[in-house]
Amino acid sequence: MTAETITAAARAAAATTAPAAAGPVRIDDPTAHRVLTGDRPTGPLHLGHYFGTLRNRVLLQDQGVEMFVVVADYQVITDRDIADRLAEHTESLVLDYLAAGLDPERATIFAHSAVPALNQLLLPFLSLVSVAELNRNPTVKDEIAHSRQSSVSGLMFTYPVHQAADILFCKADLVPVGQDQLPHLEVARTVARRFNERYPHADGSTVFPLPQALLSEAPMLLGTDGGKMSKSRGNAIPLGATADETARIIRGARTDTDRHIGYDPVDRPGVSGLVLLAALCQDRAPEAVAEEIGDGAAALKRTVTESVNEYLRPMRARRTELAADRGHLRRVLHDGAERANAVADATLAEVREVMGAV
Repeated sequence: MTAETITAAARAAAATTAPAAAGPVRIDDPTAHRVLTGDRPTGPLHLGHYFGTLRNRVLLQDQGVEMFVVVADYQVITDRDIADRLAEHTESLVLDYLAAGLDPERATIFAHSAVPALNQLLLPFLSLVSVAELNRNPTVKDEIAHSRQSSVSGLMFTYPVHQAADILFCKADLVPVGQDQLPHLEVARTVARRFNERYPHADGSTVFPLPQALLSEAPMLLGTDGGKMSKSRGNAIPLGATADETARIIRGARTDTDRHIGYDPVDRPGVSGLVLLAALCQDRAPEAVAEEIGDGAAALKRTVTESVNEYLRPMRARRTELAADRGHLRRVLHDGAERANAVADATLAEVREVMGAV
């Protein structure tokens, strides 16, 4: 797959809500950028997360880009009544990060709730967007449709603005996302633009950059049921699954009645999603993988299982080793919170200054 420069990928992502797939990202000037990314600790990360954003996070880190990774624990309750098993899921999330290759010496990994100044940015940011704008957000609508709550909370509607605070507190200019998160990122861009227009510095300079999206080569990897791969929908392959668990999940994947295996994401989403998964693990074109498989859902699922298990084998080994020292996971979060708090406090002080707050 051909690598792209960061600027080309960012421009393509910003120009449309459904951009063409891009290859693994490469940065021309790593020191000129800062990335914010993260996940809610609602369950184990899966292959959709990995190929959607996590692999690019590691690539960016390894190129020397300054990286902030938020464990968005406060945002767990956007679509559920309680934060169930929050500490357990938080540690599991950090385990997945480290096993995938994020390095706490080079990436600031922190919990949302441990950075109070970040959350104080939510109030002025909410004043910059209308209820109608929040109500139109297609990602929020989809999340509401799949919510575990009997009624929609106010936090659900303000979720994109909360994410804007996550992104802007550290003045990130690049955000690795899946395609479904582009509407949220557009809210962050709107907040940054309107804040800069309303509250410039005395010399005319602005407080916030306009963050841009970085899409992976699989901006929306489908789950085993042919829908969006999601922790809450039971259609995902967790990064921490065993080889046998992975085989069982893939055996239950939805295909279709056409025996010949082809890559046609529009008309054959189930089959094509499996082909793409194998192709990503093999670092090959999905058309070539489909042609090699030939006929039969059984052959397709066998290829996908072998490809996924081989790809995840070293990651699973690292995860097992890291899981033996839970104290290390807590130290990673503690040290990350110290660094994130210093940045958030400085940003909040700047925001208060330009707004004329006491």
